[in-house]
Amino acid sequence: MITASIQPARAVLVDIEGTTTDVRFVHETLFSVARRDLAAYVSAHAGSPEVEAARSAVARERGAPAEAVSDGELAAALRAWIDEDRKETSLKALQGKIWRSAYESGGLRSHVYADVAPALRRWRELGATLAVFSSGSVEAQKLLFQHTTSGDLTGLFTAFFDTTTGPKRESGAYQRIAEALGVQPGEVLFLSDVTAELDAAAAAGMRTVQLLRPGTAREPGSRHAAAERFDEIAVEPGQR
Repeated sequence: MITASIQPARAVLVDIEGTTTDVRFVHETLFSVARRDLAAYVSAHAGSPEVEAARSAVARERGAPAEAVSDGELAAALRAWIDEDRKETSLKALQGKIWRSAYESGGLRSHVYADVAPALRRWRELGATLAVFSSGSVEAQKLLFQHTTSGDLTGLFTAFFDTTTGPKRESGAYQRIAEALGVQPGEVLFLSDVTAELDAAAAAGMRTVQLLRPGTAREPGSRHAAAERFDEIAVEPGQR
């Protein structure tokens, strides 16, 4: 067991994929649902803001006007982006809409590691502010935490942030998140499995812990504290 020794933190900011949730759930379940339902959703919701934003993004990449991208071409391009795990905001927003239908039909439940919910509840009871920062849209984040195998966890979080706040590998995004939470960056603890994201958060002044879930290797020379589970992390919120 790795014990992550943590200084007082008034807020805890968590990544999702590889941190609270198994990467395989995202890539093998969520992505496959989005790929399966994309064409039908695009056809049924052509003209909606989320579909047209995605169409414009595909058109820009092709150097063509949006009206030149048919529904079929749009769905095919977006499926390719899913396969590439493209961090495109318009794609993430569209995926969130598709996943909502799957969750609300009762056919989808999201994975969180068994240690996540108890730790989040404990940190919240201690007075820490909890927030999420993921490349998935805010809608997708809320859906995931609402429909988990550990129950509805959305009420534990004060805020959700996606890439409209800024890229996850740029320090400016973390500075803006701290401002939105009303705390100094040094009062925020960021949990992620991705070294580059942790580097960006640290550059903004946040404390960091890398989650070493199954399949995640610690990079040589990493300067971040590390833990295999949330219950190895001691969070001690400061006085407000």
